[in-house]
Amino acid sequence: MSSSELPFAHGNVPPLTASLRSTPEDFVVEEILGYDADGSGEHALLWVEKRGANTDWVARELAKFAGVPPLAVGYAGLKDRNAVTRQTFSVQLAGKPDPDWSAFPHADVKVLASTRHGRKLKRGALRGNRFVLVLREVRGERERAGQVLAAIAARGVPNYFGEQRFGREGGNLAQARAMFAGRRVDRDKRGFLLSAARSQIFNSVLAARVERGAWDAPLDGEIWSLAGSRSWFGPEPYTDVLAQRLASGDIHPSGPLWGQGEPPTTGEAGALERDIAAAHADLAEGVAAARMDQERRPLRLLPKDLRWRWLADDALELAFELPAGAYATVVAREVAAQAEALSS
Repeated sequence: MSSSELPFAHGNVPPLTASLRSTPEDFVVEEILGYDADGSGEHALLWVEKRGANTDWVARELAKFAGVPPLAVGYAGLKDRNAVTRQTFSVQLAGKPDPDWSAFPHADVKVLASTRHGRKLKRGALRGNRFVLVLREVRGERERAGQVLAAIAARGVPNYFGEQRFGREGGNLAQARAMFAGRRVDRDKRGFLLSAARSQIFNSVLAARVERGAWDAPLDGEIWSLAGSRSWFGPEPYTDVLAQRLASGDIHPSGPLWGQGEPPTTGEAGALERDIAAAHADLAEGVAAARMDQERRPLRLLPKDLRWRWLADDALELAFELPAGAYATVVAREVAAQAEALSS
């Protein structure tokens, strides 16, 4: 399914149409590591702003500028090229002094701050991201848009994987199927293709649950994701205590990141997941053969501190914080159709 084909949670169609990313400045992302630098150590921890550049390229250029191998540079997450992003990089200097970071020779990449840290920054060592998006050429029902945004602030949105997970025109899925059929790919690309395959199964399960009105409510046999972690538990009887935890945002219903063996869900939830995996048998069997474990992902995404304001009659600004691994575009799509997809 493309993003436009996935069912919506807050009405059959969004109240607005809009254009997203008219310029990189209309999509601003700021990384939240969730911890502070040590203040000492052989790694320089750099707070970097980039515009029109992808994360891998910036990492290679930082290594070149510092005179260290590319493997000496670390970062927590990939950020979109067509945006203004602020994120942290670590550069292992191993007894070398810091170069003059202000002389970094790329106008669209600036080292805003530098300190020292004792460890290399690892992928995934990230609490979340703050976003400021500007929707332009906005048309539609402004009053209903306000109602939808209020509903998003209260209930959240379905935690779909964004279109960028699947590549241009869904090409990652076609490549994943070719890989499962025997085509050889390099190790780094293999990880992306396995992720695309699992994401397709997850999105299909979530879409079915949105259609049932059960993306933010449990089904029989539910597995619960614990907010802010990769932990999960269940199935167990749905009690008032679980209902209170669900209402507070402490737990969420979950969907499968498919792998080998059977998913832990039972009852109605388990039957739905198994039926959808069977409908995507080539993908499910491929990730199982790759010895991926069964994992879980929350079905519900709760944007934190969601704010909005009209900059003009045809320009709407959205600001919010999301946990790591969530996509800003799945928030924007509920209020504005035809918003161009971007990375989180």
